[in-house]
Amino acid sequence: MKGRVIEAKFSIKNEGKNPLIIGDVRGSCSCTVASKPTEPIQPGDTKEIIATVNTDKMSAGERSKTVRIIANTEPSVTIVTIKAKIKI
Repeated sequence: MKGRVIEAKFSIKNEGKNPLIIGDVRGSCSCTVASKPTEPIQPGDTKEIIATVNTDKMSAGERSKTVRIIANTEPSVTIVTIKAKIKI
């Protein structure tokens, strides 16, 4: 429903041999806010990136918002997508 805040959780697992450092997470617009783990993710561990999307100013219909994750990975930028169908 329009006006609600959508919460999306993305699990990040470090499958490498070195600590995974999330440098920055950034939403595609001011309505999308994401938080990142504060500590490096150790090999084999899993943490979450939590993103919220405020639908207050969105029109009805299918919408998608992205979150850009910058980390010490190859490639260094990963983009994840949040998809929703907004109803009035």
